[in-house]
Amino acid sequence: MSSLTPIRFAEYDPKSLAEMIGRVAVMVTPEGSMDQAARSANRLAKGAIARLIDSEGFKKAKAGDVISLSWPAGMQAEALDVLVLPRKLTPVETRQAGAKLVRGARGKRLTVMAGSMNKAADLALGMALRDYAFDNHKSPKEDKPEGEVVIASKSPSELEAACAPLLAVAEGVHMTRDLVNEPANVLTTTEFARRIEGMKDIGLEVEILEEADLEKLGMRTLLSVGQGSDSPSKVAVMQWKGGAKDAAPLALVGKGVVFDTGGISLKPAAGMEEMTMDMGGAGVVAGTMRALALRKAKANVVGLVGLVENMPSGNATRPGDVVKSMKGDTVEVINTDAEGRLVLCDVLWYAQERFKPAGVIDLATLTGAIIIGLGHENAGVFSNDDDLCNAFLKAARTEDEGAWRMPLGKAYDEQLKSRIADMKNVGGRPAGSITAAQFLQRFIKDGMPWIHLDIAGVASVSKDTDYAPKGATGWGVMALNRLVADKFEAE
Repeated sequence: MSSLTPIRFAEYDPKSLAEMIGRVAVMVTPEGSMDQAARSANRLAKGAIARLIDSEGFKKAKAGDVISLSWPAGMQAEALDVLVLPRKLTPVETRQAGAKLVRGARGKRLTVMAGSMNKAADLALGMALRDYAFDNHKSPKEDKPEGEVVIASKSPSELEAACAPLLAVAEGVHMTRDLVNEPANVLTTTEFARRIEGMKDIGLEVEILEEADLEKLGMRTLLSVGQGSDSPSKVAVMQWKGGAKDAAPLALVGKGVVFDTGGISLKPAAGMEEMTMDMGGAGVVAGTMRALALRKAKANVVGLVGLVENMPSGNATRPGDVVKSMKGDTVEVINTDAEGRLVLCDVLWYAQERFKPAGVIDLATLTGAIIIGLGHENAGVFSNDDDLCNAFLKAARTEDEGAWRMPLGKAYDEQLKSRIADMKNVGGRPAGSITAAQFLQRFIKDGMPWIHLDIAGVASVSKDTDYAPKGATGWGVMALNRLVADKFEAE
């Protein structure tokens, strides 16, 4: 697993600027006002920052922009990074600024002269989120430097305490990215389960249900997805018990298809390599559970992930087969490439039967249709409960993670009618994301608050985002952590 670049907290001492090595960051406002450290750096660099402020280029600078001065006179640093920051910033704007600041400093020592900045913790979070690279499978470079971030503050111990829970969340985001980025020959169902079991060390209770256990429970829809693969199907259960002893937990359920060929309904070859990310929902659940445990959340949360591989073989499920769910409903499999809902429906039912949760949220890279509808900017949000849904949407906005509510309705159920079973697993091309959500809703008990998050468009993207390089984003860990803090955490 990738690790966060170490962040050290030090006393704010502008007099030591001349001796600092690596990169040094100071702050000026868009109007050109310098703070104490910037004034000191300007004197050392013989007015370089003042000349920058007077330049035409600075007039075009926007909040959060970083302008680098290489090898400034009077300083040992190889670069002086001038961060353009207004005095009043939202937490999101501050995080975005931190992300920009760290992009050019990977593998270097970076000292940020934060002083008495009141949102320095958000700056640190933005840096931690963006300072990520998945290079596990690249040949190591002999001279690869080790980076370090030093944040110089007038109250370093207070800032360190404020940053600790935020950096725990960043570590959960990094775990999710690592899982989603891993190739399928590395992240098998067995390896995924092993990594989840490793979180026992941070206080999670972990249980792995094997195929024999799933057969006894009647999880035949889940098992039908993985029966064409040599990788054994599993369900991993993670419990964090940080709340009141008798308080019902929030249940997080994730689709963990470690590779999806489409099964007998084989996908086209072009782009199939991207299906290593089809376990993105399970990755978000695992990362969220890690974050909650690391920051010792005062809430009860259970995370359940169905781990399978969807492969074609002589033993694979065929189009036209009928399988029986743990709930007892029968499903006619029209398309074996609509497999995620077959995994989720059994795990959703099991989560409700065993844990009697206060609410259920499932996450899945479920449909290509959601990408057509919302692109790569927003996850699709489906819910039967306005209170829970609005709380999640607020959390997602707070954490700068795009989410958009989509409709549900009985009329869509007509598309799922089967001639020979209780339902089909697909409802045709129209409203494909909605009919998938309607399918899942059939496995939610009456009165159970529920959200379905279709994250197919946001789990992994083809270009850099504000907080991540292209590839896995870790979307959802921050929003779910915020939801737990806002709605489920004890005072």
